[in-house]
Amino acid sequence: METSHRVVVDDARDLDTLADDSVDLVVTSPPYPMIEMWDETFGALDPAVADALAAGDGQRAFEAMHGVLDEVWAELERVLVDGGVACVNVGDATRTVDGSFRVYPNHARVLEAFQSLGFDPLPDVLWRKPTNSAAKFMGSGMVPPNAYVTLEHEYVLVFRNGGDSRSFEPGADRRYEAAYFWEERNRWFSDVWTDVSGELQGLDHDDLRERSAAFPFEIPYRLVNMYSAYGDTVLDPFWGTGTTSLAALVAGRDSVGYERESAFAEVFDDAVADAPALSRSVVEERLDRHREFVADVRAEGDELGYDAVHYDFPVRTKQEREIRFYEVDAVESTDEGYRAHHKPV
Repeated sequence: METSHRVVVDDARDLDTLADDSVDLVVTSPPYPMIEMWDETFGALDPAVADALAAGDGQRAFEAMHGVLDEVWAELERVLVDGGVACVNVGDATRTVDGSFRVYPNHARVLEAFQSLGFDPLPDVLWRKPTNSAAKFMGSGMVPPNAYVTLEHEYVLVFRNGGDSRSFEPGADRRYEAAYFWEERNRWFSDVWTDVSGELQGLDHDDLRERSAAFPFEIPYRLVNMYSAYGDTVLDPFWGTGTTSLAALVAGRDSVGYERESAFAEVFDDAVADAPALSRSVVEERLDRHREFVADVRAEGDELGYDAVHYDFPVRTKQEREIRFYEVDAVESTDEGYRAHHKPV
């Protein structure tokens, strides 16, 4: 199996290198409106943002920032196949503007934007962010009523492009080989994720670290496996450090990313170099976890109902029988990006 991966250094408000209906899945984490580290970015894209912040008008700044994101969401509706899924990782913001502290509900505004474009919202996920802070409140401390809870979760909003699910030819190998284990489904398709660890790795470049809001590798890796099949193309219009592309590469899918800053694309070379080792580790962990699950089931005096075709263990359901893992054997640089070679495990 071969997969291709490319990043386009350009503004995602115009995905002009992508044809209509050319992407099967979107997994992204945009800049979060009303988080101060993104003020300059949003202000450069729309001067109305800087004007609103200077005037102390938080709500107007909030809407202007989301207006920038709305242009990207409109492009996703064009390039995403009918029935394709878009997963948007976003957090709300708390901020004091003109002396008034409040929450700015980014997740609600993004939900509204996608619905207005004709996307159907699907059940979302809350994931708990790791935190080193011992303080669990903001505001007046130990006396009521003017303290505020801290935000320690983010949302993965999930949308389907149109009313119908994607269809595949009967018995499609690329779909059934991409199955996940029964016990993985139970964990991944929970609406609250508390088992997600921190970022895969830090950035060596201080200036890039300050401008990066990379989400943990486990999040896009799960989403890619949950909502796409082998042979699919995954798009991240806010590519950043390329976490989504790395997840797609490890999962055996093609990927495309859009990123305004070329420096981030250069840093991705390091991640690509480590992809074979990461791939082996991820696949081995999934296989080991399943074997432990099988052992636990047997220890309780039970048996699983089906034998896996490609492995020496049983599985719970008939849909898992064809499951097949591929690990990255090598990655080579091309004129358009990267080509990864995968071998079955």
